[in-house]
Amino acid sequence: MSETPDADTADADTPEHLKLDEFAPGDGPLPEAQTDEEYKTATDLAPVFDVPVNISAVLGRASLSVAQLLQLGQGSVLELDRKVGEAIDIYVNNRLVARGEVVIVDERLGVTMTEIIKDGDNAA
Repeated sequence: MSETPDADTADADTPEHLKLDEFAPGDGPLPEAQTDEEYKTATDLAPVFDVPVNISAVLGRASLSVAQLLQLGQGSVLELDRKVGEAIDIYVNNRLVARGEVVIVDERLGVTMTEIIKDGDNAA
């Protein structure tokens, strides 16, 4: 029977059997392997400038039965799950991207972003 060599006893000269101690603890990628992200400008995004996105600012949520919904009329008050002054959620294409506050600008409602959410899929 032939025995398969362990990783410890394998020929260290072959590329598939590199030892971890051959690299210093602080060694990182080579400078050539670094990306050019720090050199990108807004003009690099020009191809996506005309892509439409759907932005929603959610003031709050409420659950109603169909019967309750049909009873709503002009002047009805709908209680939401948020308190006055609490941050609202801002969605881009149904993905949570930020939280903000409602503001009034020239007699119109607006939203100012106070927090950017980096991982919208995992945010609640």
